[in-house]
Parts: sequence; C-alpha cells; structure tokens
Amino acid sequence: MELGPLGSKVTGVMLRLCLLAVCVAAAAATNTLVLVDTLATRETHSIFLKSLQERGHELTVKVADDPSLQLSRYGEYLYQNLVIFAPGVEEFGGALSVETIVEFIDGGGNVLVAGSREAADLIRELVTEVGVEMDEEGAAVIDHLHYDANDDGQHTLIAAPSSGLIDSEVMVGARDAIPLLYRGTGLITDADNPLVLPVLRAPSTAYCYSPTQAITDYPHATGQNMLLVAALQARNNARVVVSGSLEFFSDAFIMASVQTPQGASYERSGNGRVVEALSRWVFMEEGVLRVVSIDHHLQDQSEPPVAYTIKDDVEYKIKVERLVEGTWKPYVANDMQMEFVRIDPFVRLTMTPSSNGLFSVKFKVPDVYGVYQFKVEYNRVGFTRLYSSTQVSVRPFTHLQYERFIECAYPYYASAFSMMVGVFLFSLVFLHHKESPSKTKAD
Repeated sequence: MELGPLGSKVTGVMLRLCLLAVCVAAAAATNTLVLVDTLATRETHSIFLKSLQERGHELTVKVADDPSLQLSRYGEYLYQNLVIFAPGVEEFGGALSVETIVEFIDGGGNVLVAGSREAADLIRELVTEVGVEMDEEGAAVIDHLHYDANDDGQHTLIAAPSSGLIDSEVMVGARDAIPLLYRGTGLITDADNPLVLPVLRAPSTAYCYSPTQAITDYPHATGQNMLLVAALQARNNARVVVSGSLEFFSDAFIMASVQTPQGASYERSGNGRVVEALSRWVFMEEGVLRVVSIDHHLQDQSEPPVAYTIKDDVEYKIKVERLVEGTWKPYVANDMQMEFVRIDPFVRLTMTPSSNGLFSVKFKVPDVYGVYQFKVEYNRVGFTRLYSSTQVSVRPFTHLQYERFIECAYPYYASAFSMMVGVFLFSLVFLHHKESPSKTKAD
C-alpha cells in the first residue's frame, strides 16, 4: 500500500522521534566496566550485578586480562565507572594498567575494587595509589569472638558488628543491629589522610595474620585500626571503594543467615543493604550536591551593583540541590556557612536555609576596601565537596559620602572658630585704636 504525502511526513516524524528517544536513552545510561578473574563471577555475584542493571547501568563484563581492554578512545572515556572483581589478576590486558586507572580517577571516574587474602601484587599496587594498603599475602582477618557459626574453625568468617560502619546514612544506609559477613584480608590507611574514609572498621578483638601459621610477630593490623572496607573521595569528587573481601559482595554472603557465638541469630546478613547503599554512593547516585544559582545585592535592591561600598548592608543567596533517586531535589541543612574573604575571611556566617534549597545571609561589609570573594566551601562526610566563589570589589566612601560634621571633631571646630574670632577682634583693635601723641619739652 502506498503512502500519500501526509503519510510520508508522519512516518518521517515518527522515525526522527524514535531516533531521538534512542539517543537520549543512550546518553542517560551509565556505562560500567566490570573486570573479573573468571566469567563465573557473573553467577556468584549476580545479585550485585543485577542491582546495577536495574538502576540503569550498562554493564560490560570482561576478564581482567582480556587483550581488548581499554578505558578511553580518542581522548574520551568509554565508561564512567570501573568495578574490579579480579583479586588474582597478575597483569591487566589491553591498554589497561595501574597508571591508566589512576588517570581514570583523576579524570573523574569512579572505581570499586575488591581484594582477598591472596590478592595479587597488581591489586595491592593499585589500592596503594589511593591511600589504602592491604596486609601481607595470605593474611586473613581473624576474630575469636565475632565469627559466624558456619566458620570452618579458623575464625576467619567474621560477623562484623554494624557499629563498625561509618556514621553516614548517605554511604551505608540506615544503620541497624544486623552484623555483616566478611572473609578476607585487612586494610591499613593513614589516619591523617582526610580523603580516606573508614567505611567498615574491624571489631576491637580482631587481628590480621595467616591462620595456618603460628604467631611469632605482632600483627600489622589489629583492632579498630584495621579496616575491612575503605573509601576515598578525591579532590575532584571522584570516588573509590576498596574492600579486602570479594565475598563481601557475593550472593552467598548477601543471602546467608548469621549466627554469632553469643547466641544471636539473624535470618539475613546486613551485606545486601550495605552493598547496595555503598554502590550507590561510589557510582555517584547518592551524596551528590550542586550549585544551581548565586545571587548577591544590597538589602534594599534586587540587582548586584558594579562595586560595593564599605559598610554597605548586603544580602547573599545560594541555591543548592541534591541528587536523590536520579532527580535533583532541594538540599536543606543548617550548617552551611558563607565567608567574605580578602586573603583571610573578614566575615563568616551560617546561612539560613529554606525548603526550596535556597540559603541566605545578611551582613555588613567590613570597613576595609579591596577585592573580596563570597566563598562557600561545604565539606560533609558522604557528600561531594561543594565549592563556590564569587569575586566582588569593595571601594571606600566618595568625598560626598563622608559626614559633613563629625562629633568627635567639635573641639577642633571650636578652636578654629575661636581663633578666627580672636584674629577678628585683634584686627579691630589694631586698626582702630590710636594712641594719643606724647608732648615735647618745648610744649
């Protein structure tokens, strides 16, 4: 059946709309590369991978030594996220290396790395680049008080208390009393590094050592100084999560029941909840803030001036949004501050929030002219670093703006006028006073 001119136009429009929808869907998808030791990992970790797909991730699962591996092409990254579930890989395939992964993080990419007690040197070198050190090869986390009843007798199947989780609902979800199953090696970090976050600390009774060897030296990692899961949020807001246990993300641990030596039993471990929350955080689905708009002006005006004058009354506003379930919503907090900076802060005030995400503050410009900045720097655990800087000029008073008479100068005014009056009186006396002539001897 032949289509008329109108039918051809309608068909063309529908094809364009379909093509546009496909392009938009492709642009909205998040490309994630998953590297595994063997493709069997897709079956043992299917719950975790399926949750990523349900949240809109386009997964590409490859063996870690695949010769076709590459993260970028023609200067553009092919993936936004990288998952490394290959603790045994000796060398990455293709164009992938520790250096390219570090460059990927520097370019804003997010990485999730899972190791094990037998992790290869390549994985250890990679996590060292992000401020995390794995314990010696063969060393496992051991705890003789916090282990699961299904342990094989070496007490390496740890039932980690949820109290060891970081106090951030954005990163690990709402905290409950259900322990988490963990079997792997311990992690060591520098406590003075502000970028590394302790996601899950080991119990105070745990230590890391080879379970098949007698303890002759003091263990490197002990107690709560040892981490089971660590995270890094770089200065460019790229995120990295390092786990010492690949099984932490497995279906077996997510679906397993937990029974502690103290007699407490739980139908399901806390791994599923924490794994999903942590994956949302590391892949920038949670804890993301952005600045929508900035406004500053005099309190009795609505437009910003060319320059402010000292002692002006100024109002500053900034609108902030937070990413929640894929949509941007107003962010509300009572601890966001604004600084008015000229080399050092002259003003630092806490802004007043509103329900629509608008923060505002009113203040008086300091009595010092120069070039200033409205600066907002908001750093909170679990959220991306929010930074905003707006430069303005502050000038002194013009001659017409100064006060005509200053109260503290009244004595000087009086002395000046008294001198004028004195000179005037002296002039009158001097000009109009005439002495009588003195008489001579002849007179």
